[in-house]
Amino acid sequence: MSQINANAVTGVVSAVRSGNADVWRLAIAQALGGANSAVVYATGAIVGNMLAPSKALATLPISIFVVGMAACTLPAGAIARRHGRRAAFLTGTGSGVLVGLLASLAVVRGSFWLFCVAMFFGGAYAAVVLSFRFAAADCVPAARRPRALSTVMAGGVFAGVIGPQLVTYTMDLWQPYLFGATYLAQAIVAAVSALVLLGVRVPMPTEAEVAGGRSLGTIVRQPRFIIAVICGVVSYTLMNFIMTAAPLAMRLCRLSQETSNVGLQWHIIAMYAPGFFTGRLITRFGAHRVVAAGLALTAASAAIGLTGADVAHFWLTLILLGLGWNFGFVGASALVLECHRPEERTRVQSLNDFLVFGTMAVGSFSSGSLLTTYGWDMVLWVSFVPLTVALAALVTMASSPPGERSSKIRGVSGL
Repeated sequence: MSQINANAVTGVVSAVRSGNADVWRLAIAQALGGANSAVVYATGAIVGNMLAPSKALATLPISIFVVGMAACTLPAGAIARRHGRRAAFLTGTGSGVLVGLLASLAVVRGSFWLFCVAMFFGGAYAAVVLSFRFAAADCVPAARRPRALSTVMAGGVFAGVIGPQLVTYTMDLWQPYLFGATYLAQAIVAAVSALVLLGVRVPMPTEAEVAGGRSLGTIVRQPRFIIAVICGVVSYTLMNFIMTAAPLAMRLCRLSQETSNVGLQWHIIAMYAPGFFTGRLITRFGAHRVVAAGLALTAASAAIGLTGADVAHFWLTLILLGLGWNFGFVGASALVLECHRPEERTRVQSLNDFLVFGTMAVGSFSSGSLLTTYGWDMVLWVSFVPLTVALAALVTMASSPPGERSSKIRGVSGL
């Protein structure tokens, strides 16, 4: 009997260690994959401004990037459900290589529409990269899922260094094609990410997961799921809404590209650095409180931006925006984990991301037109409207009876 128990303990320890290794591989892949988004946000509106037939279309490439995220989320989820998450990961990194090659070609040829096509594939890659957080939760026991999720998100800290520095050191290498070499370098980084992901051993989908569990209609009617989606949508959409406009706004304020790159670098670091402890905060204080803190930080970001338009104001706005996104989005993702059974995870998680990224596309489209038509201040003022909606949703959840909330969680989570 003791030998059996010893074998069981050894098996559990081995599984935990394996899970830890997979979580760290996913964190490294998050860092490399996140650099793709950093390059897009640092350069997309500027290249768009150079190539677009109309200046009003300057931020269209970034909007197409977000459309690619939304359009490819559900197909990526379907691939993961039928063939395993690693198949979806490698499909995404293939898109990451393709975006770099196509974007470089578009810059060389001066083709705005080819650049938009490249950005669509970049969005597909970004959608798959953001699914790493949920994959990490599959690799560890239920009690450690919030921490695994936030650890992978913390990998994005290095994306905040890799992406902007990639732009700074490569943007002038291929004269006269500004950013031509940058996109080729980004394709190489995506290929390295694929090599890292080859070692990930995420559990294959079970027969029950392939079957899908309850209908999506039943799942999405849960009040907690609705609130999780609202908070995730607002946190990510506002981050994208403000960040999309910021590099072009800094350029219009006659600030240098290097200044913009540094601001974006600290923004991305602020987005992911809290991941080292966000999971612990969620475990201790609850996901809804962490989300509320994130929304408050985003509001502070917009308020700071309204007080001035020099380097310090832009940088502080972007840093607070990044911190607010981390608390809001990671907290909302933790709420999603409480709203599904194990066999429903890939369907529910991909639906959540589809709703988040689909709404982001609207914000991204409107950001450029608001900036060019009404200015930077209007972009910031508009952000307070969705913030009010999300905070109202959180207050509604907090005011419901605790027993009712916990019974709902036990009844639907299966965790």
